[in-house]
Amino acid sequence: MAVASMEKDAINTEDDLHLNNSFGDAGLISPDKEDISRILTVPFSGRIRGGMRPGKKIIIMGIIDPEPDSFDISLNCGHSEEKDDEELTDVALKLSARFTERQFLRNARVSGKWSEEEAPISYFPFIPDQPFRIEIHCEHQRFRIFVDGHQLFDFYHKVKSLLAINMIRIVGSLQITKLG
Repeated sequence: MAVASMEKDAINTEDDLHLNNSFGDAGLISPDKEDISRILTVPFSGRIRGGMRPGKKIIIMGIIDPEPDSFDISLNCGHSEEKDDEELTDVALKLSARFTERQFLRNARVSGKWSEEEAPISYFPFIPDQPFRIEIHCEHQRFRIFVDGHQLFDFYHKVKSLLAINMIRIVGSLQITKLG
């Protein structure tokens, strides 16, 4: 099955990809330019070097699929190759775009329990077959989420140790063009 092989490739690339942890430059560090298209394959999994901290931001740029269903972006604590252990991993922030309902949901999982999903936003920012830019700014008390330069919402930290947030996972109806 193609999806299983893509997932395996994404897992294998984790050690090759690190998000820069400097305040100013949130660039992609990669072995070579030819490798970037392989590294940014969805489903994607990569490490956030040094974990999160106030002042750090993650930028995800891409293109929504022509007939999208949904996509998820998760900032996780730790990682395990074991599927069973993955169910127990803390998720500091999970962003879920649902195209049928035109909702951009967010929640977190701490100690195996999901928080209540937060839903209401003023507008749905994603358009099929169009580019997008998501910025996740980490602050002392919260994540601040921007899409295409517009602040959409804040998500207050449920995971207390920001440095433990060291993985990003991206799955669903999108292509990633840049990650930093």
